[in-house]
Amino acid sequence: MAIILEKGQRINLEKGNGSKLQNLCVGVNWGAIEKKGFFGNKKVEAVDLDASCATFNDKNECLEVIYFGNLKSKNGSVKHSGDDLTGDMGGDDGLDNEVITVDLAKLPADVSKVAFVLNSFRGQDFKTIPFASIRIYEGTPTRVNEVFATYDIANDVSFGGSVSMVMGIFYKRNGEWKFNAIGEATADRDLKGTLSTVVSKYL
Repeated sequence: MAIILEKGQRINLEKGNGSKLQNLCVGVNWGAIEKKGFFGNKKVEAVDLDASCATFNDKNECLEVIYFGNLKSKNGSVKHSGDDLTGDMGGDDGLDNEVITVDLAKLPADVSKVAFVLNSFRGQDFKTIPFASIRIYEGTPTRVNEVFATYDIANDVSFGGSVSMVMGIFYKRNGEWKFNAIGEATADRDLKGTLSTVVSKYL
């Protein structure tokens, strides 16, 4: 059964049977915005959310950024599924729009933290974006084997007025990987600013 992440909650990367997660996905799902047009017609407005992640060493120095402009880390341990520019146009199809996959066992030895952030590329307010959610699971971008944890963006009023957020951070402690569910909006307007906030406030 999936754990429902709460802000600030720290969890071990352990499945129900006690084994550790090694290959995992961080997926973001969202929908396009429906608006009423002239004469009562519905107009669908595309939504471009961008899931990104950055790896850091023990000195909190940024090593690599994986995002829509750089879809794979140098050694292939972190991969991005690609940029979704619209969101689900016909309602929730049950699939994540953007997925970042991480093979914890293949991460370079100097990586001790992996931070995940979300930005609204066109500046659309999080509170206006339908069924936006995050989930962590075993599988691939097109196949979910087991959901490990979920986090609800759409129903959290604290995201109102924001276009950037810190989803959470994987961190290594005593040789084991754990996850810190940050789940907080930031005042930033783009990826660069959001990652600066990660370094100054959350690492």
